[in-house]
Amino acid sequence: MIPAHIVDQVLQTAVIEEVIGDYVELKKSGSALRGLSPFTNEKTPSFYVLPEKGIFKCFSSDKGGSVVTFLMELDKLSFPQAIKQLAERYGIEIEEEEMTPEQQQARSERESLLALNAWAQKWLTEQLHNTEEGKAIGLSYFESRGFRAETLKTFNIGYCPDSWDAMSTAATEAGYTPERLLALGLAKDKDGKLWDFFKGRVMFPIRDLTGRPIAFGGRTLSKEKKVAKYFNSPESILYHKGDVLFGMHLAKPAIAKEDRVLLVEGYTDVMALHQAGIEHVVSSSGTALTVNQIKLIRRYTKNITVLFDGDAAGIRASLRGVDLLLAEGLNVNVVLFPDGDDPDSYSKKVPADVLKRHIEEEAKDFVAFKLDLLARESADDPVKRTEMIHSILGSIAVIPDAIQQGVYLKLASEELALSEDVLQSEINKVIRAKLLEEQKALKREEFRKQRMSEQGPPPPPVHSAPDWSDEHAPVEGAFLGGALAEQEARRTVIERDLVRRMLRF
Repeated sequence: MIPAHIVDQVLQTAVIEEVIGDYVELKKSGSALRGLSPFTNEKTPSFYVLPEKGIFKCFSSDKGGSVVTFLMELDKLSFPQAIKQLAERYGIEIEEEEMTPEQQQARSERESLLALNAWAQKWLTEQLHNTEEGKAIGLSYFESRGFRAETLKTFNIGYCPDSWDAMSTAATEAGYTPERLLALGLAKDKDGKLWDFFKGRVMFPIRDLTGRPIAFGGRTLSKEKKVAKYFNSPESILYHKGDVLFGMHLAKPAIAKEDRVLLVEGYTDVMALHQAGIEHVVSSSGTALTVNQIKLIRRYTKNITVLFDGDAAGIRASLRGVDLLLAEGLNVNVVLFPDGDDPDSYSKKVPADVLKRHIEEEAKDFVAFKLDLLARESADDPVKRTEMIHSILGSIAVIPDAIQQGVYLKLASEELALSEDVLQSEINKVIRAKLLEEQKALKREEFRKQRMSEQGPPPPPVHSAPDWSDEHAPVEGAFLGGALAEQEARRTVIERDLVRRMLRF
């Protein structure tokens, strides 16, 4: 147990705006600080921190309290875990009173898994720097790619020996159970024996917003085509890949300063840009971007620049994910690198100042970029041109701001030599189709719930105040049925057409 006087010391030392500032971009608002809620997907800031009183209040989720309450709510921590995290942050040593066997048994699984990941990260780093195999294979690989020692240290890069059970054996000898090794995906079970999931790979720790390792990415150095190039830790109670961005724990201060984030594809892209002095950069870890990752970005900035590799196939594959950014209200720019280069390789060919200048000067608005790219690819082919126009209109249709959508519609009309009325009509079709699809999905869900309720007693009624936060606002239209829904859709179309005509006027 944590002694009461230590708890008091932690509460008196912790600065609420510093802690919450790791999660939310806070801006001065009178005597308070204001930002977007980390609990909901709101568009208008309703989250307040009052430094003088040491409390926060989130009006969109109705959550509020002290800095400890914030950590407990957001990171799903127990009270002792939140106190320990704050104590570690502020260098307060905790001398726990002796715990009873029952209390020891009650330690959370989450805390135990975090401890195992912290041990694994340290062990893997030691393998890279302090063993002959690690230095000959792992360290030489990074040196050959131009990464300096301080960069490897910043990201705590490691190496897992090319042995079936080196890590598993070391972990069990250190007192960690096979069950927890399996739970984190560090080991697999084969015929009752553990074998290392990441054997023979260089290791990239994936960290949460406070810098704690919650998962790992491993890259093989094998030349065999059948071997997957990258492995990531499986989902666990610590790690949900769709909620995490690699490098975010390091990028937060720079993102706040620049009011912009750079999005790249891989781990080494983030490392290379950091090494060049560009720190407001994160990666989706080579997977498709998710809505939750975009919400995480929106806590800190609404401006994002996507850095594309130079090859055409990769660009086309990435275009689909950018529509998600537009739909969440972000301002999206893109930067292309020379054909055959990615941010990592290009950073090694040019000085740091040239790299920074390239990113700044070559940044283009995404919709304008997409218009130019697809126009060049479709050329004089009528079929490809039609597909291109539909693709562009699909991107414009997801933009939530009607005025911004009208501006892009005018730009598309000029670039495509088509009337705004024709393009607006097609966008309206896209919006109506999306609305109808949402209604169908809602009906399917209601039908499923009805079938489930018929199979058992109905759940007790829940009485709660209506939630008027932005996160729940879109659902209102989904409850409209039949003619009423069609009427709502027509009203939306008329409003958009009115904005367009006002802009033209």
